[in-house]
Amino acid sequence: MVSTDYKKDFPLLLQPDAGGLPLAYLDNAATTQKPRQVIDAVRNYYETFNANPHRGAYSISVRVTEAFEEVRAKAARFIGAADPEEVVFTFGATDAINQAAQSYGEQAVGAGDEILISVAEHHSNLLPWQRLAKRTGAVLRYLIPDQSGRVTTEELAAKLTSKTKILAIAHVSNVLGGVNPIGELAAMAHEKGAAVLLDAAQSVPHIPVNVRDLDVDFMAFSGHKMLAPAGIGVLYGKKELLQRMEPARLGGGIVEEVTQQDARFLDAPLRFEAGTQNAEGVIGLGVAIDYLEAVGMEAIQDIERRLMDDALQELCAIPRIRLYGAGDAEERTGILSFNIEDVHPHDTATILASHGVAVRAGHHCAQPLMAHLGVNATCRMSLYFYNTEEDIRRLAQALSTVREVLGFEP
Repeated sequence: MVSTDYKKDFPLLLQPDAGGLPLAYLDNAATTQKPRQVIDAVRNYYETFNANPHRGAYSISVRVTEAFEEVRAKAARFIGAADPEEVVFTFGATDAINQAAQSYGEQAVGAGDEILISVAEHHSNLLPWQRLAKRTGAVLRYLIPDQSGRVTTEELAAKLTSKTKILAIAHVSNVLGGVNPIGELAAMAHEKGAAVLLDAAQSVPHIPVNVRDLDVDFMAFSGHKMLAPAGIGVLYGKKELLQRMEPARLGGGIVEEVTQQDARFLDAPLRFEAGTQNAEGVIGLGVAIDYLEAVGMEAIQDIERRLMDDALQELCAIPRIRLYGAGDAEERTGILSFNIEDVHPHDTATILASHGVAVRAGHHCAQPLMAHLGVNATCRMSLYFYNTEEDIRRLAQALSTVREVLGFEP
């Protein structure tokens, strides 16, 4: 059962922080907390059927193999994939993007071709394409988001050419919170013959996402940002593309036959899942999906939107604060970056921590975006459905003390 008082399902959120204060956890873009249902499922796996999937004929190995494939089918349904075989389990979104860049990118991109990404990308969706461009002699070109943090169709039209082979873009910026119009951008890229990879690490946990509606060719997301354990993620790929790709990671469990000089690989998705898999992560991901579906993705989106509306109103009332991205909760998800005038973000985050409020400070693995914004770092508040109005109130109250604590005029 899922409680409507969501915090009751999350043991860590019921504990005080190190200073004895109730914890207002507002760093969900980094990782989310885990409900008892997920924790219990992982414990049950270790206690009752811990074995290697796809490896044994004995009972617990058969059981974990069946559970493993049931979660693959569940994940496919969750994102609207046409076939469970379009779901590859990875070690996270970073691993998924790297595998796509290597397995697909190496065969699709050559000298003089172009790869388009946004200047707002997380380093995980920048560095693999940067390396691919260097290896192949391709050109890496950047799209610039508008003031709301979104890449517009006009911006893509100005940069898209017949040389573009890949558009790699985040659904939601992990700094600005803006939601890119992926369906329109993907259609434009496909008209030029380019493939589209979507970094959905900040969207799949928060809003309804359907890969067929968006018509992306690849999509990556992480389990730990959607209530599941760390070390598990998904690479979605259209079946016909996955079948043509060679695996980037080689090892046991991905071959039909190996000779001294050659190997013949299994069909997708198993050809991309070399080595011992994170079975406990897969089990946890399945239960996390169950939990999110019980709450409802539309309900999660509505909760976060209401909380963001409160946050925008509360923070805008604080003197000498600068907010980044759209000023309307309808135009963003639950991510809000900000700075206090004259104060380093790390100092702001430290003062907030003394009030039991957890936020992130730094460049958020998005240094090109920081340079574009003209700052070295920001503070970032990020919401999830288990947050409350009280969390927002405590954030605003703590922020209002920052300048005074450091000896500045309020």
